[in-house]
Amino acid sequence: MFIHSSLIALRLEQKGPEKWRWQMILQRLKSFTMSKRGVRLARFGLIIAIITTFANTSTSSPPIAPDNTPFANSSGFAATLNINGSIDLSNEFFQSLGTNSRSCSSCHRIEEGWTITPEGVQARFDATQGTDPIFRLNDGSNSPNADVATVEARRSAYSMLLNKGLIRVGIGIPDNAEFELIGVDDPYEFANAAELSLFRRPLPSTNLKFLSTVMWDGRETFTAETIHFDLSHQANGATQGHAQAPDPLTDAQRESIVNFEIGLFTAQLHDNNAKSLIGEGAKGGPKSLSFQDFYIGINDLFGDSVTPKPFNPIVFNIYDRWKGLHGGGINGARAAVARGQDLFNSKLFRISDVSGINDEALFGSPSAVDGTCTTCHDTPNSGNHSVAAPLNIGIADGSRRTPDMPLYTLRNKDTGATVQTTDPGRALITGEWKDIGRFKGPVLRGLAARAPYFHNGSAKDLQAVVEFYDLRFGIGFTQQETDDLIAFLRTL
Repeated sequence: MFIHSSLIALRLEQKGPEKWRWQMILQRLKSFTMSKRGVRLARFGLIIAIITTFANTSTSSPPIAPDNTPFANSSGFAATLNINGSIDLSNEFFQSLGTNSRSCSSCHRIEEGWTITPEGVQARFDATQGTDPIFRLNDGSNSPNADVATVEARRSAYSMLLNKGLIRVGIGIPDNAEFELIGVDDPYEFANAAELSLFRRPLPSTNLKFLSTVMWDGRETFTAETIHFDLSHQANGATQGHAQAPDPLTDAQRESIVNFEIGLFTAQLHDNNAKSLIGEGAKGGPKSLSFQDFYIGINDLFGDSVTPKPFNPIVFNIYDRWKGLHGGGINGARAAVARGQDLFNSKLFRISDVSGINDEALFGSPSAVDGTCTTCHDTPNSGNHSVAAPLNIGIADGSRRTPDMPLYTLRNKDTGATVQTTDPGRALITGEWKDIGRFKGPVLRGLAARAPYFHNGSAKDLQAVVEFYDLRFGIGFTQQETDDLIAFLRTL
């Protein structure tokens, strides 16, 4: 059986980490195409892309990655579609535009769900002895003052990046804040009121069509501006911050990066158990996702912002065609995915003690609300919130602090009330007490490619995610419900 292949033209003149990166990807894809699973997939007509590097540095063709190039993860493989054509690897997104050799792709890797994973970061460390551009003191290390003189020193200095895929974001207490910092327990002996150390996962730079908020804390979301504007501002801020560029990006550079990003759609395309996620009429994978409607306020809890339709809790219908399948094997696995989809849409539980819902005047400050997963994940078939709605579900609570995380004690200037948190979240942007610990929810597509989860990487896998919600809200999932829900999340 011949394997239909496309070519990614890559420049061999690339030096250092980028050269070995693509060589590693090439080897993975070659191994994949030679495996039994790769051959079986080829029989179903899926495109198995093989990376070919060109020694001719004068080639006139830009390096590209074909749509639907498979990148393996623990659940199967994910793929990316660019609605504007193949993925142009010469775009400014992949260029070093600062002073420390970083590019957007340093923290947003196509092979890692357009973010980073601990496994990928560790591979880079091993290949470069901790000198890859991602390993920089300004935000890659646990402290900007860390010792990085030796390989072992670097391994210690970058432990949060290596173990959880976390970047250190430095933000201070706003001058007008309703609270003050009265206690710091930082294992890395750096954080202070002028610059708290906040360890966060880089959000995926794909599926941006569905965004209602940019960044975990919404600091790149501006009133009365478009998401396109927000992303442009974010691209410039990231280049001047993470890449340490001395000058702002040009308008043309910003537009090139944003137009590239908003054309990307990533989703799981093949599951180890359910196999093809477009089989038997299912609508998995990036192609169907790229056609999904979205606008700010679609299917909002208070009613759709464009149509008169009320909120519909049936947010996902990707696997409706798999409902009621019988038997074991592939049919059994697909039936489990469909059951998990139904659970996500319809399993009722009591939502309480969530700042942003239960204390929000807009909602009537209800002490409790009966809802489903889609009460918060309301955007059709993508699963984020369709309007800006940062929530505190307890991820950053002091009670959940692990020894590797700094712990901050904040005091309300008016009431004297105190709270402990590993990350004040939205409050560091607004200065408002009620916003402590509030974060946005992410787009849920492509989940399998990008463990660990939550803003601080505290859930190592999807099992841990489901267990957190089950305990936090007292849902009472049975073992089969847990298994089915995980099966569904893996296929997104």
